[in-house]
Amino acid sequence: MTNKPLRWGIMGTGGIAGAFAQDLKLTESGVVAAVGSRTVESAGRFADQHDIDTRHGSYEALASDPGVDVVYVATPHPMHHANARLALEAGKPVLVEKPFTMDAGEARDLVDLARDKGLFLMEAMWTRFLPHVRHIRELLPQLGDIVTVSADHGQWFAEDPAFRLFAPELGGGALLDLGIYPVSFASMVLGAPERVAAMVTPAFTGVDAQMSMLFGYASGAQAVLTCTLSAVSPTTAVIVGTDARIEVDGPFYAPASFTLVPREGERRRFEYVDEGRGLRHQADEVALRLAAGDTESPLMPLGETVSIMTTMDQVLAATRT
Repeated sequence: MTNKPLRWGIMGTGGIAGAFAQDLKLTESGVVAAVGSRTVESAGRFADQHDIDTRHGSYEALASDPGVDVVYVATPHPMHHANARLALEAGKPVLVEKPFTMDAGEARDLVDLARDKGLFLMEAMWTRFLPHVRHIRELLPQLGDIVTVSADHGQWFAEDPAFRLFAPELGGGALLDLGIYPVSFASMVLGAPERVAAMVTPAFTGVDAQMSMLFGYASGAQAVLTCTLSAVSPTTAVIVGTDARIEVDGPFYAPASFTLVPREGERRRFEYVDEGRGLRHQADEVALRLAAGDTESPLMPLGETVSIMTTMDQVLAATRT
């Protein structure tokens, strides 16, 4: 990817940060050089757990560390905008965990800043870079005209008001954390919807516990998407076209296998097995683009990230009408 492995600095010490650190060990494109947290104690625990030499007790120190080539923002959702802006202002390329920001306005601000500075920026929608998803994109022309996209993402979480998915101040709710996957999947296939309808069931803390979405497109296609914090759903996806359909096993957003089902003829099964969680592929993409001098990825372009956040805003607005 590059002459030397990229030196990653990780902002945040939560579960996804740990998974990313572990998956980086499966690739030759990068290594974790430093971690930053709001306290040196938290950074130290994470660094000890993942064999990281440099630990910083502030995000500012991480962003300004000359030993860091690229920053991965893995803090809670409401902090993404400020943390990514901090890294960009320090002149660092940035990978921002999904959801990219809390709303489209914040997303546009980061994109504008990155473009003004000529810096690389990308949403960490790691699904886009998985081998089975790359293959699905290659097969889309075989489906004919796309009629329907359906996808769900449901997990069960104990009702704890301190847990981030139930905490409003931490950006809780099913849509931002789980629903982003079906919404992004539909965007990949169909682009931005013309019409958005949604129905929500609130959790005991007031955040959205369950969301059902219906998107309409200029072509006449529709997307039917759901997410919930209250139950384990199949977490599958289907792309239905006039000539064939693709059925993606669950969880569709992680390394998965899929089946191509033509309107006439034999089914074709595509089996995929991937080492690790699948997060290493986005790290390889960042290394590839930085080596090429690119400031964004064609697989997860910044314009589409802003479009997705706009759609998420529309979904939330539709639940208030």
